[in-house]
Amino acid sequence: QVQLVESGGGLVQPGGSLRLSCAASGFTFSSYPMRWVRQAPGKGLEWVSSIDSGGSITNYADSVKGRFTISRDNAKNTLYLQMGSLKPEDTAVYYCGRGLYAMDYWGKGTLVTLSP
Repeated sequence: QVQLVESGGGLVQPGGSLRLSCAASGFTFSSYPMRWVRQAPGKGLEWVSSIDSGGSITNYADSVKGRFTISRDNAKNTLYLQMGSLKPEDTAVYYCGRGLYAMDYWGKGTLVTLSP
């Protein structure tokens, strides 16, 4: 069955960096666009970034553009989100999902917390 497992979250200071990973299994990873979304405490889901199946086309929310980089390694069935210049408002649970404009599968998420 389709599985998406996020990792790499943690506690980080403002201005710091983290790299999130999403290990995919149960489907042909290289055939699907993927996306990252996040949910801040008490708020709804926010789309963060998307990448096409080949990894050549990427898109970002204005709130993270220039600070985050999405990438994928199709040989390793893994999606990444390199996050830099982190801000307190980046505190959220980050989910990876399969799909370009909507997700049909997503993982359980990984928590990123910016320390005060």
